[in-house]
Formats: sequence, C-alpha cells, structure tokens
Amino acid sequence: MKKLLSTLLLGLILAMLPGSNALAHFGMLIPQRNIVDQQQRTEKITLSFGHPFSGIGLNMEKPTRFFVDLDGKQIDLTGSLHPVQVMKHQGWQTKYRFRRPGIYIFAVEPKPYWEPAEDIYIKHYTKTIISAFGADHGWGRPLGLKTEIVPLLRPFGNYSGNTMVGQVLLDGKAAPHTEVEVELYNKGRFSAPTPAHETQVIRTDERGIFSFTCPQPGWWGFAALHDANFTLPGPDGTDKTVELGAVLWLYMDPWQTVP
Repeated sequence: MKKLLSTLLLGLILAMLPGSNALAHFGMLIPQRNIVDQQQRTEKITLSFGHPFSGIGLNMEKPTRFFVDLDGKQIDLTGSLHPVQVMKHQGWQTKYRFRRPGIYIFAVEPKPYWEPAEDIYIKHYTKTIISAFGADHGWGRPLGLKTEIVPLLRPFGNYSGNTMVGQVLLDGKAAPHTEVEVELYNKGRFSAPTPAHETQVIRTDERGIFSFTCPQPGWWGFAALHDANFTLPGPDGTDKTVELGAVLWLYMDPWQTVP
C-alpha cells in the first residue's frame, strides 16, 4: 500500500513539473500593444517559450529567424534581439519603431526545443499582428510559413467576449481536423478549477477553420499542432518526432466605462 501511494504521489509531482504532459507548450510573441498610434511609435516585442496560463517558463534559444512582414515584404530582425528573462527563463526582446501606416505581421521560427518529458522536439512558428496609425487592411494574409494560423477575425480592436475565428494552414493548405490548444497569458490573475481548465482544446473543421470565444481580457494564444513529416536525432541518437505548432497571439481589450 505504501509503495502504491508513493507511486501515485510521484506521478502527481511529475505531472506538475515544467515540461509535463499536463501543461501545454506555447511559443510566445508578445508586443506591448497591438495598435500603435502616432504618439507611441516604438514598442518592445518579447519572444519566449513556456506555459502561459501557469506562468512557467522554459529556456528559448536564439531563434533561427525573426522577421516582420509589411505589405508582403519581409524584413529580418533576428540581429536586433537581445536576451531577457521571461517567466524566470531565457527569452528574447527587441524594440521596433513604426515609421508608416500598415499592418505589421511579426513572426518567429524557433530552433527545435527538446522536451524530455514527452520524448519529442517542439517547434512553434509563432505570429502576432499590429496595426500602425489606423491601418485596417491586409491582416489576413498568410506568410508562407511551414504552418500558420490565418485570422478570419480582425486580430486587433477586439473586446473580451469576442469570438476568434481562424484557419490553420500546413504547407500552405488548409489543415482539417487539427487540434488547437488555447491559453490566456494569465500573469497570475486567475486560478484554474482543475489542470484541464488551463488549456482549452478545440478542433478545426474540414476547411481547417476553428472558432473560440475569449471570456477574459488579455493576450490569448492559439496553437495548432501537427507531427512533422521528418524526425530529428535525439540526445540518445535515435530519431525523434517533431511537433510543429502554428501559434497566433492576439489581445482582447476590456470594456471601458464612461468616466
């Protein structure tokens, strides 16, 4: 009996550790704001990896590529990144100055992250979208990433309670019946009734489309997951599965009362 209790306790402890299957992984690409005006032209943009609801960070190597797409032209920003601490772990940050109106789509291709708890590599292609100086057209264009989420809801100027609608693409084609994990970047605001409540899970339809109503203000992450059609050698020298994630972050604002 004591041995059984010890085993159950060990399993519970392992389930709560960083990297456990109980916690969903998210590439994170969080700017200060998703709408920029003439008075506030410069923004900090932070890249990290971890579990956004629980606030547990994981170390992120410097990305393979970080860029911004403006009107279909992609500008590499990888060299502008400097290391910072995010959720007490290695992350990256840059300052970007917006010089003209437009829809700026920021995207990161990370290096694969080895997750020993799941015996896999994880690689999340992550995007966020910023409107500068009133721009309102072009936010739904794909970037040609290996996998990505294209928003069908305008990804800025939204209230909590709005419904996010998006389409998942894999190799440029709609990805039907794909699992999409959803989390709030909680920052310690809320507690979850059970671990299952931290990550919401939905599936795309036959057109690769999903929808989710965001009940609270804040940054919401959507991660559509696939196994890659290739493997990578693991620490033990054997071939390991690579989880590809298409991740999109958008902000839901609170309603403001009349002063």
